[in-house]
Amino acid sequence: MTVQQSSLRGLSSEQVARALAEHGPNTIPAPRPPSTWRRVLMQLRDPMILLLLAAAVLTASLRDFTDLTVILVVVMLNTTVGVIQEIRAEHALAALNRLTAPHATVRRDGHTAVIPSADVVPGDLIVLQAGDVVPADLELLDAVQLQADESTLTGESVPVEKDPSDQLYAGTVVTRGRGTGTVTRTGPSSALGRIAVLLSNQRPLPTPLQRRLAALSRLLSIIAVALSAIVAVAGLVRGLPLPSMIVTAVSLTVAAVPESLPAVVTLALAIGAHRMAQRAAVVRKLPAVETLGAVTMVATDKTGTITEGIMQAERLWTDSGTAIATGTGYDPDGDLRPGSASTPAVHSAGDNPAERPDVRRLLRNVALCNDADLAPPTGEHPHWRAIGDPTEAALLTLAHRGSVDPDRLQAGHPRIHEVPFDSVRKRMTTFHRIPGDDAVLVVGKGAPEVMLTPGVTSYGDLDRARAVAAELSESGYRVLAVADKVVPPDVPHTENGLRLVGLIAITDPVRRNAADVVATFTEAGIGLLLITGDAPGTALAVANRIGLHDGEVVTGADIDNGKDPTTGHVFARIRPEQKLDIVSAWQTAGHVVAMTGDGVNDAPALRRADIGVAMGSGGTEVARQAADLVLTDDNLGTVEAAIEEGRRIYTNIRTFLRYALSGGLAEVLVMLIGPLLGFAVPLLPGQILWINMLTHGLPGVAIGAEPADPKTMQQAPRSPQEQILGAGLWKHIAWTGALIAAVTVTAAIWARSVGAPWQTMSYLVLGLAQLGVALALRRPNPPGTRALRFLDLAVGGTLVTLVLPLVLEPLRDLLGLQAVTGTEALYAVALAAIPGLVTAIRRLVRPGAENLHRRWTWWRAGHRRSTRP
Repeated sequence: MTVQQSSLRGLSSEQVARALAEHGPNTIPAPRPPSTWRRVLMQLRDPMILLLLAAAVLTASLRDFTDLTVILVVVMLNTTVGVIQEIRAEHALAALNRLTAPHATVRRDGHTAVIPSADVVPGDLIVLQAGDVVPADLELLDAVQLQADESTLTGESVPVEKDPSDQLYAGTVVTRGRGTGTVTRTGPSSALGRIAVLLSNQRPLPTPLQRRLAALSRLLSIIAVALSAIVAVAGLVRGLPLPSMIVTAVSLTVAAVPESLPAVVTLALAIGAHRMAQRAAVVRKLPAVETLGAVTMVATDKTGTITEGIMQAERLWTDSGTAIATGTGYDPDGDLRPGSASTPAVHSAGDNPAERPDVRRLLRNVALCNDADLAPPTGEHPHWRAIGDPTEAALLTLAHRGSVDPDRLQAGHPRIHEVPFDSVRKRMTTFHRIPGDDAVLVVGKGAPEVMLTPGVTSYGDLDRARAVAAELSESGYRVLAVADKVVPPDVPHTENGLRLVGLIAITDPVRRNAADVVATFTEAGIGLLLITGDAPGTALAVANRIGLHDGEVVTGADIDNGKDPTTGHVFARIRPEQKLDIVSAWQTAGHVVAMTGDGVNDAPALRRADIGVAMGSGGTEVARQAADLVLTDDNLGTVEAAIEEGRRIYTNIRTFLRYALSGGLAEVLVMLIGPLLGFAVPLLPGQILWINMLTHGLPGVAIGAEPADPKTMQQAPRSPQEQILGAGLWKHIAWTGALIAAVTVTAAIWARSVGAPWQTMSYLVLGLAQLGVALALRRPNPPGTRALRFLDLAVGGTLVTLVLPLVLEPLRDLLGLQAVTGTEALYAVALAAIPGLVTAIRRLVRPGAENLHRRWTWWRAGHRRSTRP
């Protein structure tokens, strides 16, 4: 297929299918996943596994086939579990990458549609506006004040002006204006694709948490090696053979260090991110998962997050009176009815407002000065949807409900020039050829404080309009002023000197769960900042509805005049670039800030925030690509769910550390204390490795997958400076490990005193005690549920495998164990239950020292902020 300029209808479905078959998807080929053997070799490169392999060589040279068999079984099982966990994590991350794939707006079969960028083909007609990421290389057919940021390719940060016939390149960002273009190159053939192919084999960097845990593992390894060396030297002093003590030391080192920690963390982060995606929060960057648990302040835009995001033009005002629009969402069905007597500062007039000349003029103007479109219901989307700016889509819907056909109107009044909307100017102006006349119709719409000023709008009752706009704004409406003029064709294109036509009041209903979300944030120690470009009255009305009681509204003008953004929680008339100042100020005050945004100018603030949150359905592509988290439902409640998930994952990682490190500490203490009490070798190398493999395997992974504590969102956020073993965790590890070691040694002493197999009793109590602690650290079931969870099944399976050597003679001989009587088994179970029972009682009785510490830290930080000069 040769690439030609597409007609305004775009490609047909048949042409798209042929082009897709010829050129393939518009994606960069992903590197091939490593083979199974390569995955196995990567697992075998782990330092702990290398130690075990060295021990295997040593035992083989000594013909110690019993220990050799145990070591090889442990290596094989650990490697198998590691490969399975790696594949599961990769599958979860691949699913996330598919969810975060960019989208493009195209014209196909005469209709505008939003499709995944991967489905773009050469010849496609792409529709671009400010905030879009260019999906492929294309040639511009038309461009209206279009600028593109090409820094991803050229390194130049200054946007480049683009004219018709100019080239746009994949991966660049439209920063201003709008345009359409024909795709010329896709996928690896595009300019960005050729660069991306060179970088496609780079492996992703570890997250900050993974780096901290890797450092912790190195430290633990050094400590474990030192303690194991002490055990080996003590054995040599007692006359035990050198090879045996080397194998024992290696086994103890492997047991003391939780080698499954990296796999558990990676899997917990990846599966957690996948679970967030199922709750409409798509994680684009894995470190965001761990940062979410530390968020102390959420800065949110009003439209689409606090509110439904379905803009409805509900009221309109002209000199002859008011009208109220009926209908639901963006559905064109509906009509206009006379305004009620309760409408602020206005009166009703006429039986059918749509027949009034000034109303028809107003509807004509908002249909012409408009770049949006409406998409009808489909199987995937059962309701009418906005394509483009939701506010402009609401104006199109209003025109339909007033019996005005926007498509026919736009065809009859061709646009010859325009000045696009700009967040700084807060207005938009279009110029149209009047049918049957050479004159030009100029239509402007924008914020009342901009439009209702002398010079911009020079004719009409501006004082009355300002009063109506103020009262509507205080009632919670977003207000647009509309004006126009007719000029001869030879007059320069100017935006000023317009005549007032009327006002339109737009509402965006507050979400039903917004007040509950704000209450949950407050209980969780998380503050909320409401930021909007609307008037102060609108911002305050919405804040009151959701329970965000803050008497002061900080405006954009206040910030320009040097006002400290941390003095308020409600912000109005804020320009997108001022969001960066707000985020920076609260971060300087010591907060971890999550920031929501949807526009091209929000991208700097999204990058600056600790967590950038983009709108997935109504936002721009550049905002989504700049964010860490994308909300597919644009709902603030989803941010709450994501924070809860982030807290759950971080808590589970700390729980695993407590479980695994206390078990490893107990094993080291038993091997150190045992000889002092007359037990030459408390545990054989094979027994140590068998316990370690079982207790750190499935139960460890299951702890990482535990559900959130029902009280998670009733606790203060953790400090971002908190160490992974901070907030008293190392103390819990110390006393839990000491308690497990104590009951294990007690079992050995009792067994020796009654002539029972003391080494087997040590093995049994040490393993059972660790499983008891795992159950004690289990999250409580939600009220009214008693379903078995993964951790229950993991502990049950591990228990069977732990006891199995006592029943099967070949396995018992392999591990050097002996059979025990029923009384001995009951005594072992009773002793092994003590650490778990103590752990469970402390969790129930104590109010939670960790949470008290965090609340104290959080309160002190807030007190310092509130009392600083």
